[in-house]
Amino acid sequence: MASALSYVSKFKSFVILFITPILLLPLIILMPAKFVRCAYVIILMAVYWCTEVIPLAVTALMPALLFPLFKILDSKEVCVQYMKDTNMLFLGGLIVAVAVERWNLHKRIALRTLLWVGAKPAQLMLGFMGVTAFLSMWISNTATTAMMLPIMEAMLQQMEATRTVAELELVDKGKASELPGNQVIFEGPAMRHRDDNDKKSICKAMTLCVCYAASIGGTATLTGTGPNVVLQGQMHELFPDSKDIVNFASWFGFAFPNMLIMLLLAWLWLQCLFMRFNFKNSWGCGTERDNKDEKAAYEVLQEEYRKLGPFSFAEASVLLCFLLLVFLWFSRDPGFMPGWLTIAWVEGETKYASDATVAIFVVFLLFIVPSQKPKFNFCSQSLEERKTPFYPPALLDWKVAQEKVPWGIVLLLGGGFAVAKGCEASGLSEWMGKQMEPLHTVPPAAITLILSLLVAVFTECTSNVATTTLFLPIFASMSRSIGLNPLYVMLPCTLSASFAFMLPVATPPNAIAFAYGHLKVSDMVRTGVMMNIIGVLCVFLAVNTWGRVIFDLDRFPDWANVTHIET
Repeated sequence: MASALSYVSKFKSFVILFITPILLLPLIILMPAKFVRCAYVIILMAVYWCTEVIPLAVTALMPALLFPLFKILDSKEVCVQYMKDTNMLFLGGLIVAVAVERWNLHKRIALRTLLWVGAKPAQLMLGFMGVTAFLSMWISNTATTAMMLPIMEAMLQQMEATRTVAELELVDKGKASELPGNQVIFEGPAMRHRDDNDKKSICKAMTLCVCYAASIGGTATLTGTGPNVVLQGQMHELFPDSKDIVNFASWFGFAFPNMLIMLLLAWLWLQCLFMRFNFKNSWGCGTERDNKDEKAAYEVLQEEYRKLGPFSFAEASVLLCFLLLVFLWFSRDPGFMPGWLTIAWVEGETKYASDATVAIFVVFLLFIVPSQKPKFNFCSQSLEERKTPFYPPALLDWKVAQEKVPWGIVLLLGGGFAVAKGCEASGLSEWMGKQMEPLHTVPPAAITLILSLLVAVFTECTSNVATTTLFLPIFASMSRSIGLNPLYVMLPCTLSASFAFMLPVATPPNAIAFAYGHLKVSDMVRTGVMMNIIGVLCVFLAVNTWGRVIFDLDRFPDWANVTHIET
């Protein structure tokens, strides 16, 4: 039996890659309509995305090949989808993140915050989660996790080493009775076993808190993770008259409070599950050994911070560019007041500058602003200094950007926009909408909750960007057909696509955390099930409270009307 299974798995990729297109052929042979041909391409892409028999980015290029061949869209219409305004926004965000990582500004922010928070277990976990979530809002979830986990691991190892040394010192001094497990001979092994379990639980909780916080933090900003950008792009593609309703400021106003609530609940859940939440030990009066552990953790953080050296000119420059980016994003079109966009970049219904314009402007600055302070003292310069160029190297160069930017995600986003365009042009969106008309009898809140749970489960098995790309056009068609504001369904489902907490393979942060060896798959599953429920309920709360006000979700908008779009 085992040999048969290994034989099947050996040819699994081959079978999926070549047999799937053949099995799906009856679709377009029996019903040669345009929307059926589009459905054939999308189903094929969905299978390839879920199984990853070829790289995700390569699968995303399939519309550029198959849409023209199947006469769904001409090549020019398809190819232009791969570098839209939304792609430029995401690309700009990625390049800014590369600059932050290159000069270790993210590490300095993280360590400084952790030193300020303190080293008691509950505080430390909350500090790690807060810092990870904040950094994940601006740089990739994977990079944030890859930076934070080594700091956490070094801290745990130092705490363990300190505990071992303290126990040996007590034995040498003849104070063995003070050791846990030496009070009574029969009680010793049980106490030691409980102590070992406590240590393992702390390691599990600290490891999980980082990877979960990275996934949660990415949801708070428009460029924080791929699904958010997919939503904005799909809105522009499916509803061109939506007037930039989903921009950086509006998304932040909706998603940031949700992120804070979810982060706090996740922290409480991890505390209760792994650390038997004890207010006295976690926040105040611990034992002498606990105090030594805290001191060891604090020393590790101090040592890591010392290694960074003094605050450099390059770090200050990157920080200023980053703050400028955030300020321009928020003030461009805040909604509750006129932004700087209205000064000279609005003519009638046309808004010339978008969030992507701001991102590319700051990217230009990163390739221009020097990484060292220019020296103007020409007279007192040495011979060596005169040979060096007056203008120092910039904060970023193209070689670093080319190596560090994950270009595959840009193609993945482009493939999603091409799929949305194909659905609209072929009539597949309209057909799917008609099939879902009976859903108008179901309460909108129930629809949102069920679809959010569906997406949260589906995203455990496939890429969150691919999940959003596949589901959002369907949900948009369904909403339009039953007279529901599309954002009422699309917003929660976009956020739910980032809630892959149950499996090590679900997201790169989960995989990195699992690789440290503290966790079993069962640990992630039992913790992740509750995390998924917490996430879906938090989003349900957000979309039914402040989300209604920000996006006017109680009203079916003109921009979502089919006849309005066609005219």
